[in-house]
Amino acid sequence: MVGTLPVRGYATHEVTNQPPPLAPYDASDDAALLEALRREGAGWAEEDVRRLGRLAGGEEAQEWATLANRHEPVLRTHDRFGHRIDEVEFHPSWHDLMRVAVAEGLGGAVWAQTRPGAHVARTARGLVWGHTEAGHGCPMAMTYAVVPALRHQPDLAAIYEPLLASRVYDPGLRVPTTKRGLLAGMGMTEKQGGSDVRTNTTTATPTAEPGVYTLHGHKWFTSAPMCDLFLVLAQAPDGLSCFLVPRILPDGTRNTFRIQRLKDKLGNRSNASSEPEFDGTVGWLVGSEGRGVRTIIEMVNYTRLECVMMSAALMRKTLVEAGHHARYRHAFGAALIDQPLMRNVLADLAVESEAATALTLRLAGAADRAVRGDESESAFRRIATAIGKYWVTKRGPAFTAEALECLGGNGYVEDSGMPRHYREAPLQSIWEGSGNVNALDVRRALTREPATAAALLGELEPVRGADTRLDAAVRRLTAELSNVDGAEAGARRLVELMALTLQGALLVRYAPAAVADAFCATRLAGDWGHAFGTLPTSVDFTAILDRALAAA
Repeated sequence: MVGTLPVRGYATHEVTNQPPPLAPYDASDDAALLEALRREGAGWAEEDVRRLGRLAGGEEAQEWATLANRHEPVLRTHDRFGHRIDEVEFHPSWHDLMRVAVAEGLGGAVWAQTRPGAHVARTARGLVWGHTEAGHGCPMAMTYAVVPALRHQPDLAAIYEPLLASRVYDPGLRVPTTKRGLLAGMGMTEKQGGSDVRTNTTTATPTAEPGVYTLHGHKWFTSAPMCDLFLVLAQAPDGLSCFLVPRILPDGTRNTFRIQRLKDKLGNRSNASSEPEFDGTVGWLVGSEGRGVRTIIEMVNYTRLECVMMSAALMRKTLVEAGHHARYRHAFGAALIDQPLMRNVLADLAVESEAATALTLRLAGAADRAVRGDESESAFRRIATAIGKYWVTKRGPAFTAEALECLGGNGYVEDSGMPRHYREAPLQSIWEGSGNVNALDVRRALTREPATAAALLGELEPVRGADTRLDAAVRRLTAELSNVDGAEAGARRLVELMALTLQGALLVRYAPAAVADAFCATRLAGDWGHAFGTLPTSVDFTAILDRALAAA
């Protein structure tokens, strides 16, 4: 009989050299954010921002984010009896995220506040709550942005604004005026035109009741279909006009809002984007006939700010994830964060993130002061929001890809969460006008509204002489602005220069010397490669990383 050999046990599944979970962490532990919050006039909100940051980085909220994206919304066109209902079902985690977001004032609540800095405080809250997931930010953004557009029709604003400003999340389709809080969406684009909304074919026919129309047409992108009210564009007798379309009519019947399908999107999976068909759909005119774009552009200006904010939030979130991984992961005898080349990568990302955060909150400050009647800030906001929308959202995909790479193969696996962030990153550049649309909008503002150029240059004046590289960039920009009637093909190049010069000015004026120096040396003076992690070796990596990665 052959004897048996003793089996020696091996711990083949012992886990070593892997980072612990990041959560719980404090999403507001961000010096750049907190400093900008104070200087833009909302230091009074710091305690609330910090509280929300701890909630956002907590295990529960991070799990909500994961589940809301894993369990995508489902369209129910009919009930079991065959009645048309056009409803969208969401996972409970989506509703958890929405409940917190509305309660924290990320919807329309800011319009009920009179305190200076209210829009800055809201944006700062968005920057930290954005560490959860981006999809539910869409209805929050539109509910925030709809109010100034709706004010073009005071009788409608009087009815709906208090409910849009509510901090109560009240889901479900019911008569809007019977609910404790409302959400708003928008429907501008159509399949044949996209951003060229003046080619819309949806028609609006006046009824016998003043201000009431019936709409016929098909929208190509309408987010988010479970909202209570929508601002939509349609062709009235005197031209393209803006209409308020409720899902449920005042008599309790369902307005015709046939959802043909939900979009199968690259990212933003937790949010439902839809194609609704209007067929005798009732809408109320907002503003004057033929001035639909002028009316709804008020909404677009605020949703563009939201795009900048969400890109900046995503940058910060993925930087924190990358820094956390690098602290705990060892390779070739040392922690990744102690290895010179990884320090270069992380520091470069940190500089980019801080520049995005500083610009985001500066734009929020301009929006806040513009609402309060500051004409110079209004002019600055008009051009700088489009500049920020173009540039910060453009930087997001490359930034997120580099942060993902810091985790190596682990970052390419769904469990890490980084693929979800990577798929999300391109959206903000596309939503509310692609790069070309925003670049051309900047060019249009410069030619038609001369005060915008003056406001931008005025923003650069306080730092004149503080940094020779920034001075050189300002001179280049001033020369370019003297010839804005030049070739349209150069619009992106011009807007990029404007964005980098503006970010450089903010960092030179407010950021620590190490951050400002790294930005000016690379983004303005060209001492940089073509990928992140190519900062000059003279940069103070330690100072930058100590500032940026406290949360990790």
